[in-house]
Amino acid sequence: MKRLFLLSMIAVATPAAAQDSAAGGTLFKQRCQTCHSVNPGQKALLGPNLAGVSGRKAGATDFHYSDAMKKVGVTWDVATLDKYLAGPPKVVPGGKMTVSVPDAKQRADIIAFLLAGSK
Repeated sequence: MKRLFLLSMIAVATPAAAQDSAAGGTLFKQRCQTCHSVNPGQKALLGPNLAGVSGRKAGATDFHYSDAMKKVGVTWDVATLDKYLAGPPKVVPGGKMTVSVPDAKQRADIIAFLLAGSK
């Protein structure tokens, strides 16, 4: 068990993690950028600005969120972002976002990109 944990920690620290973030940036531009920005201070588009999303409470920025998003009580981290991107209406019934990312690898890459920009 310790060996598996150690190997997973090494995998996170290798250049492959940077490649995942880069792939996530490409995917973000293709799939998310029409509605979301990741540039700090940039005005929200159709969806909220995602700069610094890690550790932020859902519905906590200057954006016109649905009542469902304001009340969901989620703090964004890898697990909650993964679940949300897999099926937004399942996590926030009544929310505005309906676009999902069904592919787990693509979700992981997009999340790596978002978290890289959140540091």
